[in-house]
Amino acid sequence: MNICVFLSAADLDERYTRPAKEFAALLGKGGHTLVWGGSDVGLMKVVADGVQEAGGRLCGVSVTFLAATAREGVEEMVIASDLAERKRLLLEKSDAVVIMVGGTGTLDEATEILELKKHGHTDKPVVLLNTAGFYDGLKEQFRRMEDEGFLPRPLAELVFFAEEPVGALAYLEESRGVA
Repeated sequence: MNICVFLSAADLDERYTRPAKEFAALLGKGGHTLVWGGSDVGLMKVVADGVQEAGGRLCGVSVTFLAATAREGVEEMVIASDLAERKRLLLEKSDAVVIMVGGTGTLDEATEILELKKHGHTDKPVVLLNTAGFYDGLKEQFRRMEDEGFLPRPLAELVFFAEEPVGALAYLEESRGVA
């Protein structure tokens, strides 16, 4: 499976890097390909390193203004002209999406895939990996949107909330019939 991971390029502490390394190892050992923002810095580097060390493949999609931080020596690296093209390519190249901890860029990517699912433009499974409760507030906001009628589909059809990396990958493999 080609698994797109939306995540931060920031240097983060152990409470975020440990689960990211765990997820990366599971992804690599499962023979999956990481599709990610292509950066070789911060949490993006941690995950790419972990996938590669565990035998997985890497497919990066960077963007022109971040090309200097793009990882070298990967199976595939594409440099998009802008962020909109980058998001489109990330989604085109993936079978499933995992949203890990991140900032506004990650949130932008996350809401785009959920909007596409909401309108039936994709059926890719989406997991929000809620490491260390990072997305508790967002999870509450999504539930409020559902409860107050802002979502035309049940929240459970749009996104699966996982608290641990093993649950995130198990959900994706089950959703895509991969064992």
